[in-house]
Amino acid sequence: MSELFGTLSDGTPVHRWTLERAGVRVRVLSYGGIVQSAEVPDRDGNTADVVLGFAGLDGYLTHPEPYLGALVGRYANRIAGGRFPLDGRTYALAPNEGANSLHGGERGFDKHVWDVSPVGDGGHGVRLSRVSPHGEEGFPGRLKMSATYTLEESGALRIAYEAVTDAPTVLNPTNHSYFNLSGSGHAGGHELRLAASRITPVDAGLIPSGDPQDVADTRFDFRRARKVGSGYDHNFVLDKGVTDAAEEVAELYDPASGRVLTVATTEPGLQLYTADHLGEPFAPGDGIALETQHFPDSPNRPDFPSTVLRPGEVFRSETVYAFSVRREA
Repeated sequence: MSELFGTLSDGTPVHRWTLERAGVRVRVLSYGGIVQSAEVPDRDGNTADVVLGFAGLDGYLTHPEPYLGALVGRYANRIAGGRFPLDGRTYALAPNEGANSLHGGERGFDKHVWDVSPVGDGGHGVRLSRVSPHGEEGFPGRLKMSATYTLEESGALRIAYEAVTDAPTVLNPTNHSYFNLSGSGHAGGHELRLAASRITPVDAGLIPSGDPQDVADTRFDFRRARKVGSGYDHNFVLDKGVTDAAEEVAELYDPASGRVLTVATTEPGLQLYTADHLGEPFAPGDGIALETQHFPDSPNRPDFPSTVLRPGEVFRSETVYAFSVRREA
């Protein structure tokens, strides 16, 4: 089901699509590929929205920086100095976080209206697509990109990305939803488990510095579930690495409601962000972002898994957010 959600200043309409299955209702916007909401029942059958979002389009236009629920790209996370080398040439990107490029630049994927069409039977999926022209935000290559959002029979939300390019480029998309399994309040009491034995340490600008470090005996060790707390904006090196099929890598649990979120992905990294700088109308720590992606600044780090996409290749990536409940607190 689709409906008009709002209109941009140039008259472009923005539509909202509603996907519903197995007691889960997810709403997706054509603007920015945004997951506006995800309504999920708790252990008592009470439904609440577990994704931070705005009720109207103006909220997203007025407060773009949190990237609430957005489809982020071309390059999620940071590229140091807004520059990277590729095939003997250095490309300069639009810097939008000091000297660095963050989440695709000043006008990344999250600030465009995507073409949307239904997929599958029963209204359980939508396919978003657009062409990112050569030179957009400084990135080379004409990129044809799609993201398919599907509610599976279990109520899990599957996001599948696909792209091709006519010139060598780099690509690292993600979804930037903030989860609060209680539906409101501070999310720091959620319990998190991550299948990650290392992180990429960062400098003051959150650019990776040095080799990946072991999480043992540090505050980054989530190999056994524990409360998330605050103070995280870090890339975790997933033990599984890059995989052809999505594998479970994370579990987030809210003891108060019993809601559980499990994350499966094909990606080698997961950025844990505890939203410590989230502003009005929200408060710091109101949500937790679990951004599946390649590592930050990979185009400048040949020792990291490659994010290069070349003509003739097809980029594919998949992440699954599955919801369930625990009956006992």
